[in-house]
Amino acid sequence: MKLFRKILFPLVPLYYGVVFLRNKFFDWSLFGSKTYEFPVLSIGNLSVGGTGKTPMIEYLVTLLASKYKTATLSRGYGRKSKGFLIASPEMSSRDIGDEPLQLFNKFKNITVGVDADRQNGLKRLKAHNPLLEVVLLDDAFQHRKVTAGFNILLTAYDHLYCDDIVLPTGNLREPRSGANRAQVIVVTKCPEQMSGLEKTAIIKRLNPESYQAVFFSSIQYGETLRSSTSSCALTALKGTHFTLVTGIANPKPLVSYLTGMGLDFEHLSYKDHHEFSKSELERIHSKAKVVTTEKDFMRLNPDTNDHIYYLPIQLKIDKASEFENLVETYVEEF
Repeated sequence: MKLFRKILFPLVPLYYGVVFLRNKFFDWSLFGSKTYEFPVLSIGNLSVGGTGKTPMIEYLVTLLASKYKTATLSRGYGRKSKGFLIASPEMSSRDIGDEPLQLFNKFKNITVGVDADRQNGLKRLKAHNPLLEVVLLDDAFQHRKVTAGFNILLTAYDHLYCDDIVLPTGNLREPRSGANRAQVIVVTKCPEQMSGLEKTAIIKRLNPESYQAVFFSSIQYGETLRSSTSSCALTALKGTHFTLVTGIANPKPLVSYLTGMGLDFEHLSYKDHHEFSKSELERIHSKAKVVTTEKDFMRLNPDTNDHIYYLPIQLKIDKASEFENLVETYVEEF
């Protein structure tokens, strides 16, 4: 696959030129973009693959939803439905996607909407709840038809956008200059212990504009595994053999974490948002004990299988109070 992408390198300038012009047409108002009379925060990235958008959405929901009537809006990647939908108890990941379903199950005080057309989605959310005060747009950095008032750009510690090039050889959806639209840049999936010198070096490589703030975040794994009906301590897995199932963009950090604990497991790895076939589900359900991510848990039909557990994760942001102040100031002063 890597060789094939290298062969496609002559197409990189063409892709770059098309996306660069598209962005310029929006910048020059030749393409229309809609602004809104309520706070809209966009969380996204420049690259394909996982940079930790869902943990960031959850962090922001926790920060804002107790004070404001909050909604999330995403495309609902991998769903089989079309158009605008609002999550409800009878829906599955096939209806709204695994990440929106995860948000719906975890946060009962927000509205979770899906729509590939973000303009239409925002319109429908506001019509559904005229008192809506804040909307979080998931994976919407390239959706220029909506002008978010506050843009949070994520980039992974081990794959910074400043070290990459655009598709099809690289992983960037748009040129690196697109980062200039963000008010905040968050370097995600960092080691928990980072020196000030390393942070300074990364900031220098990112070369942010004077109006941009850069933060660093890491993933904290939970101490308790959860199933549909029960829970158990992660340490209870020591001395046992289990199966790890992942369908995420980059499972390496999770694999490294579990390996570092000295746990014994086999790893069944699938592509991001993988739709499990009947035979794959049968194989997974036949395992004595399964551990998976919270996102994958939504697609594994775990309701009647008490031996399938997920490991919760939580985002930890360095200088969290400064980050939260920027977000809350935007919302309060809107």
